[in-house]
Amino acid sequence: MRAGAPETAPRPAAAPRPENGDLATVVVPAFDEEACIEGCLSSILGQDHAALQVVVIDGGSTDGTRRIVEALRARDPRIELLTNPSGRIPVSLNLGLAAARGRWLVRVDAHSTVPPDYVRVLVGHLVSGRWGGVGGRKDGVAATRTGRAIAAALGSRAGVGNSAYHYAELPQQTDHVPFGAYPVRLLRELGGWDEDLEANEDYELDLRIRRDGHELLLDPAIRIRWRSKETIGALAGQYRRYGRGKADVARKHPSSLGLRHLAAPLLVAGAIPWSIALVLVPWVAAALAAVYAALILGASIVAATKARDLGLVPTIAAALTTMHVAWGVGFWEGLLRGTSRTETRTRDDGGTLPA
Repeated sequence: MRAGAPETAPRPAAAPRPENGDLATVVVPAFDEEACIEGCLSSILGQDHAALQVVVIDGGSTDGTRRIVEALRARDPRIELLTNPSGRIPVSLNLGLAAARGRWLVRVDAHSTVPPDYVRVLVGHLVSGRWGGVGGRKDGVAATRTGRAIAAALGSRAGVGNSAYHYAELPQQTDHVPFGAYPVRLLRELGGWDEDLEANEDYELDLRIRRDGHELLLDPAIRIRWRSKETIGALAGQYRRYGRGKADVARKHPSSLGLRHLAAPLLVAGAIPWSIALVLVPWVAAALAAVYAALILGASIVAATKARDLGLVPTIAAALTTMHVAWGVGFWEGLLRGTSRTETRTRDDGGTLPA
């Protein structure tokens, strides 16, 4: 099946209900997440699937993250705390995988919260035996007006393309899930996450799972509330890193690069001929700019309407443009100079990106 193409899949009600004693290991990489980690862990500990091992891997936090985790661990022995001095997300995930005692591994992002039935429904799908990995829909939430606009942009096809986990309404077979749940045995057989990667490690893992003959399920009835960036500058940094991560994966797996992945890099590369056209044939340059501006404006109006706040249109437009340009710049950076192990620390800011 073509990567990214949706296929109707069973709804949560069709999944077997797992036994409550079937241990699931929840892995949470964290770095400087003082503002979010308590809410994240509280939502995990409040699961209606009580048989949990919760492994938090701290990437060398300098704020109060460890103190908060230690306090929660003193009240709930299901929490375990590990340390990853490198701070690299794939290393943290593999430490969690090595420590896993459960049959299933569920990754949860440190600045997200999940509903009480999250683990039960994910594991229920895995118990069916059909799926190599399962994930839910990632809904952006924010505390500021700019953050709300960014969250709305993250739910727009104009910003995230075929990444259906941002906007899907129906269950479907997919090529990538955010913060997925997997059989521990399968992850260990495949060697876990690729520690060479700066970002996009989840997509690369899902790629290897599919190549090993397994299917992935996106069930949008499972909702992840994920804290989006609150400023345009932070969004730019995030998407620039995402673009570099995609270039890393493209070097390792060239066939994973589709035409849709080239849209943002071509937009950035097109700035050079566009600048020449602006001097030589300005009407052509103006027409091209007008077409792009119209597309961004239309997408921003749609996204603002869904967010029930048309006043967000200008900021959504800025966010969409930032996502395109930053991702394209990062992709070219990744291709031209490489990233791999040259960076010593990366913050866990979502880990997934447009696939």
